Amino acid sequence: MSVKSSVFKPVVAADRVDYPQLEHAIQYWWDEQNVRQHYLKRNENSDKKYSFLDGPITANNPMGVHHAWGRTYKDLYQRFKTMQGYKQRYQNGFDCQGLWVEVNVEQDLGLKTKRDIEKYGIAAFVEKCKERVFTFSKRQTEQSVRLGYWMDWGNDYFTLSDENNYTIWHFLKKCQERNPDL
Repeated sequence: MSVKSSVFKPVVAADRVDYPQLEHAIQYWWDEQNVRQHYLKRNENSDKKYSFLDGPITANNPMGVHHAWGRTYKDLYQRFKTMQGYKQRYQNGFDCQGLWVEVNVEQDLGLKTKRDIEKYGIAAFVEKCKERVFTFSKRQTEQSVRLGYWMDWGNDYFTLSDENNYTIWHFLKKCQERNPDL
């Protein structure tokens, strides 16, 4: 049974906002006006610097709500420092190494043990892991752009890169040289 209220008007479909359509319209306008690019370059000549390196999200699946919350908080701090005139490096990162990527690939391939990976071929398994990382880093980038998370997209760092791995080995070598007993 429907009860009519004398206080509230009924909500009609025409009064409802199409949020995805509105989101796309805003993103289109931002892209058309190069708003993100202007923002990223806003303080490039500033003497004040703020260093913020995004702890990389693991690129093994689409983002979850908890990732979106984290990215929103990170973006908030960077925007605040941008408004204060600080020059920043807006570089996004992707964690490409680790158990979660491997577990997902094992599940996709129906592998149950480490011996199954050896039978499948370690090199082929590593390539499947890389494929997954690049597939989901692209997806997470799309999701992050939809969040309005303004980074220098396309200039991302990937922990699977040679540069990243050689930098880590160089750092460990320097630590060893400074304290050989470690």
